[in-house]
Amino acid sequence: MGNDRDLPDALNPDFLALGLGGTNMMAMLWSVAMGRSAVGVEMRGDPAPGAGWNIAADTYHQLGLVDQMMLERYGEERLPRRGDGRIFRLAECFHSPGAVSGTIAVEEVIDCYIDFEDEELKVAGNLEYNEFIDDRWQNGTPHRVVSALPAAKIPEAPDPRLIRTDVAEILQDTFPFQVSAAELLTLMRRYLEELAKMDLAEGLEEPRVRLFSTHRAITAADGGGFSDAPDGRKRIRVEALQELDFRGYFVHVRRPGSKIIDIGVPELFMVAQGPESTDAEQLGYRAEPVVLDHGDGRGPVPATADFVATLFSMYAQGRFRYRISTELDEDNDEYWTRQMLIGHENDPEVGWIMVQVPEFMTFDPVAKGMVSADTDDSSPRYFAAYQQLLKEFFLDRAEELLELPKKVVKRINTFYGPKLVTITMRAGTDAQVAPNGVVAGETFGNGHFINGGNSVTGMTGHSSRVLRYWQQRDAGETPEEAIRVLADGIKEDTESWIRVSEKEFAEAPQHHFNEECFREIAAARNHRRHLVTLDLSDWNRLLVHAGRLHTAPLPPPADEHPATRGLGWTRAQAQAESVLIPESVNVG
Repeated sequence: MGNDRDLPDALNPDFLALGLGGTNMMAMLWSVAMGRSAVGVEMRGDPAPGAGWNIAADTYHQLGLVDQMMLERYGEERLPRRGDGRIFRLAECFHSPGAVSGTIAVEEVIDCYIDFEDEELKVAGNLEYNEFIDDRWQNGTPHRVVSALPAAKIPEAPDPRLIRTDVAEILQDTFPFQVSAAELLTLMRRYLEELAKMDLAEGLEEPRVRLFSTHRAITAADGGGFSDAPDGRKRIRVEALQELDFRGYFVHVRRPGSKIIDIGVPELFMVAQGPESTDAEQLGYRAEPVVLDHGDGRGPVPATADFVATLFSMYAQGRFRYRISTELDEDNDEYWTRQMLIGHENDPEVGWIMVQVPEFMTFDPVAKGMVSADTDDSSPRYFAAYQQLLKEFFLDRAEELLELPKKVVKRINTFYGPKLVTITMRAGTDAQVAPNGVVAGETFGNGHFINGGNSVTGMTGHSSRVLRYWQQRDAGETPEEAIRVLADGIKEDTESWIRVSEKEFAEAPQHHFNEECFREIAAARNHRRHLVTLDLSDWNRLLVHAGRLHTAPLPPPADEHPATRGLGWTRAQAQAESVLIPESVNVG
């Protein structure tokens, strides 16, 4: 909702959110609950379809505290309503005992759509199964340890007293909920939209919320969106955007005929736009790779890994399955890789799988004999062979993770992937980028997604630091004092996420490796990454591979290691499955 019509420039809000992901929307909610005005700017109209998240109980308790604070400050008459006239409570829509979760859009929950069994609906599903599989070899032979954690207790009601402030403690606990990231983000967006709509309809001179969707700060190429006010604080100007699918890529240009909007000088602004933020770049911010020493002779190296991501139409139930396993290269050197599965209660179409690629693997069609050495690596023929290798690699690992025969896995419908995704831990030195501005969320830095840090650190940790900012201001502290505490808190939360994530980048000891081995590993990584990687616009387009909906419950992890059951990737299989694509086949 771009509600810039008939609004004056120089809005000068108390809080300005640049980017409307979980971090900034929660920060906006805290700001409004504290009696401040909040403006949000986002270049995408609605949250894009994305991954599933494991959600800590703290998020539920925080939503309940927002509901409580809003009611106490504004009274029932100034709060949004749901379809049946009830107050729109965020925590109640997220989770309500007795309500049903599953293949549900958030609008059905807000509008109180009742299904044919007269059941009330909710957004979050219960996380019932936490399964951990250690398939790392011992003494040169396959070895398996399977463990299952009991499901976390599902809260009966939100309780602000149970909100924790230690991000590391939250990340190392068991999560009770699973949710579609897009549905949770849309829930917060719809609440903010309703607040904005109510206040504009009443003609208030200072609405609590204003949202500028499909907008962004003016880019540096067009003069920049940030300028210095006389006191050194930043003034922000934004432009309306039109999104185009331009020759296979999504691009954004200024909407023809639109005007530049002067937001003015906010008391506090926060940039939280993901790892690649042009606004943070304009402000001179740069997050550097985090380096770790694996004790293998290389010394400190960037903490980075490649994964293959796929969304299956399958009934994974309310499940989180994590597996760490051994991969062997042609010299029988050992590498550790991780895989995970995230499902959703009562939803037969959600099976997010992430499979880590071992460092030595290149997906090189030439090396596998699938195309000739003179084939252009930018050609459709080369890319088709690469995609085939990527898919076969993924299917072999998915077979092991899901405990389903490969022929069954191949027939399951997919909505996304297989797609190569790179994760690199990054962090900056200072979250404060202006006298009145900070960076937060994954814009400031990130750990590993596999431990749920992307749903905890920014949305639960960083955003609550904004609540404390306004509490400090109400207690008489100056903006300069409060923003310093805020920036330090953002850094502390991110460092906790990184510290908890370090083990997910640990490698098998390779004390015999020399410089040549390390160069070969780097070359393999660079080769596969230059071919294709995740582009944020990918989330805006479906890539459906038609197949079956797999509704049967997944088998539990077997006691026996996959390699001893005839499963698992071997060098002989890899060589036997190399297929030459004939010149007569049209793959373009």
